[in-house]
Amino acid sequence: MSAFSENRRRILSLWLPRLPTDRIKRVKILSKEAVTGSREDGASSRAEPFDEPTIVVARQNNALQIFALNDAASHLGLAAGLPLANARAICPEVQVYDADEAADAAALNAIADWCDRFTPLVALDPPYGLFLDITGCAHLFGGETAMMNLACGVLTAQGFTVSAAIAGTAVCARALTRHAHGRIARDGEEAGAVRPLPVSSLGADAAVVTGLRRAGLKTIGDVADRGRHEITARFGAGFTALLEQALGQGDAPISPRQPLPDYIVEKRFAEPVATEAVISSTLSGLAVRLVAAMAKQGKGARRLEARFFRTDGAVRTIMVDTGQPVTRGEVIDRLFRERLDALSDPLDPGFGFDLIRLSAGHTEIVVQQQRDLDANVHDNDELAALIDRIAARIGGKRVVVHLPQETHIPECAVLAAPAQYHLAAATQAVWPARAVGEPPLRPLRLFERPEQIKVIAEVPDGPPARFVWRRAAHAVIRAEGPERVAMEWWRAGSAVLTRDYFRVEDEEGLRFWLYRDGLYDREIEQQEGKPVQPNWFMHGLFA
Repeated sequence: MSAFSENRRRILSLWLPRLPTDRIKRVKILSKEAVTGSREDGASSRAEPFDEPTIVVARQNNALQIFALNDAASHLGLAAGLPLANARAICPEVQVYDADEAADAAALNAIADWCDRFTPLVALDPPYGLFLDITGCAHLFGGETAMMNLACGVLTAQGFTVSAAIAGTAVCARALTRHAHGRIARDGEEAGAVRPLPVSSLGADAAVVTGLRRAGLKTIGDVADRGRHEITARFGAGFTALLEQALGQGDAPISPRQPLPDYIVEKRFAEPVATEAVISSTLSGLAVRLVAAMAKQGKGARRLEARFFRTDGAVRTIMVDTGQPVTRGEVIDRLFRERLDALSDPLDPGFGFDLIRLSAGHTEIVVQQQRDLDANVHDNDELAALIDRIAARIGGKRVVVHLPQETHIPECAVLAAPAQYHLAAATQAVWPARAVGEPPLRPLRLFERPEQIKVIAEVPDGPPARFVWRRAAHAVIRAEGPERVAMEWWRAGSAVLTRDYFRVEDEEGLRFWLYRDGLYDREIEQQEGKPVQPNWFMHGLFA
């Protein structure tokens, strides 16, 4: 193979045609293992009634029809689309389960997570397929044949029926998985590989497939022998592009589930590891390698991700964000130690991890800054490191800083933002100054949502004389106000009411901040010529 063809795109397609029933069977086996506390071997597993005829049904056209089935049911003559009543007549002992497309999608995503061990470029091919862009990485697993056999062997051992194929385009590989399991189409061999396949393997719409068959075009080769202008005129340009991709005459990139990280380092184990000491030392070593790789381009990590691949196919992901670019391995190691120690669901190695990967999903260029010799200048490096450690333990959304906002609405005057991303803005924020000796205009404790209260006022527009809040009556002995705050009409929507705020003190010396919602004779509706009583709200408490 030439050097040019070595660099051509290579796509591994995986198809799991029995995914719904395989998922149910796998859940049964795992549940039995959890009860017995041991892992059954192959002989004892086959002795269990997990291979009985099983179908999954869903309601279609006001009738329960077969949505998916296993091999045992297929051998009895059952097929997808058959009504449930007919299936019971053919096989009375058939096991019936309701379709759960969400669970099937979750299972497919879990398999896609496991396939990240081969390449980070993994795309979904709904409902039961995956695409893996293995360009330039097959040699790491002994070649394309060895990689495909490894993937299929592990998935089969996990209880999934799988078909695989490799080609230069996703459409060609997808078509081969449906009818030629294990086929590897070399560069330039795509057309010959797919010519004998039925047109349904292209994945086109059912109406297009029906139209092709009515026209006597049953195989991809029959369609390929026709002129492109004839196919386009009859079935559209989209189908023509699909046909050319299947023949290797065109290509379209796959859409990976996750963006490609900036840097990746990993370690594979010949034997699975499960001890905490080995896992910790592996993470420390990977952190050093990751920092060394980023240092070559003068970058630091802002988002780090550690992935642990178990031998049973489960994948655990732990993510850590940082406020400043990290350029030291010991800092990365410490952050992940904090994160692992704080996990509510401990990292369960199961039967061991055979791959641990550390990646930097977001990096930034590290700019060396000249430090001021003045000791009074505040340095945020230690504070940022402390915030990163706390965020790694309790979550970044729980560590916040407050920023002033250009608005006069009390509940919108302060914005709580994640400290890791807004620490610099918080240190430079300018807050309104208050004269020394003056009482505060805003309470120290402001409710997130104002609480409605009952108020008795001497005059409609005057301060309250008595009010009831949380079933307790308060007599007002001092009041100050009103402070009128008009709502922002471009944000408040149609119900724009003016607030009159009062600072009041009751007979026990407690001070409250409350407001009346709306103005008499202007914003308060009237019934039978009399104004309706306005709503009053408690918004905060003074210390």
